[in-house]
Amino acid sequence: MFKGIEFAHPYFFWLLLLVPLAILWYVFKRKKETAPLKISSLQGFKVKSSILPKLKPLLFAFRVLGLAALITAMARPQTVDISTKTKTNKGIDIVMAIDVSSSMLARDLEPYRLEALKEVAIDFVNGRPSDRIGVVIYAGESFTKTPITSDKRIVQRGLRDISFDGIIEDGTAIGMGLATSVNRLKESRAESKVIILLTDGVNNSGFIDPKIAAELAVEFGIKVYTIGIGTNGLALAPIGILPNGKFRYGQKQVEIDEKLLQEIADETGGLYFRATDNEKLEEIYDEINKLEKTEIEEFKYTNYEEKYRSWVLLAIGFLVFEWLLRITIFRGFI
Repeated sequence: MFKGIEFAHPYFFWLLLLVPLAILWYVFKRKKETAPLKISSLQGFKVKSSILPKLKPLLFAFRVLGLAALITAMARPQTVDISTKTKTNKGIDIVMAIDVSSSMLARDLEPYRLEALKEVAIDFVNGRPSDRIGVVIYAGESFTKTPITSDKRIVQRGLRDISFDGIIEDGTAIGMGLATSVNRLKESRAESKVIILLTDGVNNSGFIDPKIAAELAVEFGIKVYTIGIGTNGLALAPIGILPNGKFRYGQKQVEIDEKLLQEIADETGGLYFRATDNEKLEEIYDEINKLEKTEIEEFKYTNYEEKYRSWVLLAIGFLVFEWLLRITIFRGFI
């Protein structure tokens, strides 16, 4: 009966303590009004049996029910419907520029660098429900894998589909990857524009200098966070191709142009991070997630629907019914 009901003035329920007191008073009064009469025999008396005297307490019961319903109405029952509406005050457009060169198959991260990155990047996307995100991939050249969109399913599908399949030329064209990302963001009207650029090597291909690409990012107000991925020292990485077309693995020195990545981050107002294992990579994306917070304003609307009227009508119904019984059926027994 009271499911989903709240009471604006619940302290009125203290008045329900009057109900047991009224019952005690009624029982005591009824005993005093009912005097015993002892006679030796009923012979000579014409006694007409009736059940109405036994039902007389119903009048008091209806009065008590009316009182209880009236107290419930005074407590002001109501249903409360709360709805919320969120408004993004500061939208952020993000492009993730991901190195997909053959070195990203190195197994110093589990199961290998590219796969570890994809898992962390998908979690990052899940944590940005109010932002638009795009994906750019690059090796010896670059292209847009996923345009900037608010549809997180498209972004996640694009990230899952990333692989080293020889479609684009091998190599590490950091300048190309950064320039393509800037191109995706230059027309953006978002208040904040961010590129997360990840690589595991040095710029060794492409026709755009990474420093020129960084200058373009500054010109369009784009902040760049750079991530160098790979352990310090040797890593189990592809060092050749077998006759069956698969990579031959061996120990290879990890080479990351950390100086360049640091310069790009500094010039654009971002930060440089180094991910040497899966846990560190997760921590880096968590840190970027905290640094680039989207301001969301929540509006809460509360709609109250009063329910006391039905209780008032119920109380009146009990009292009127009690009064009608009193002046009709029970009139000769009061």
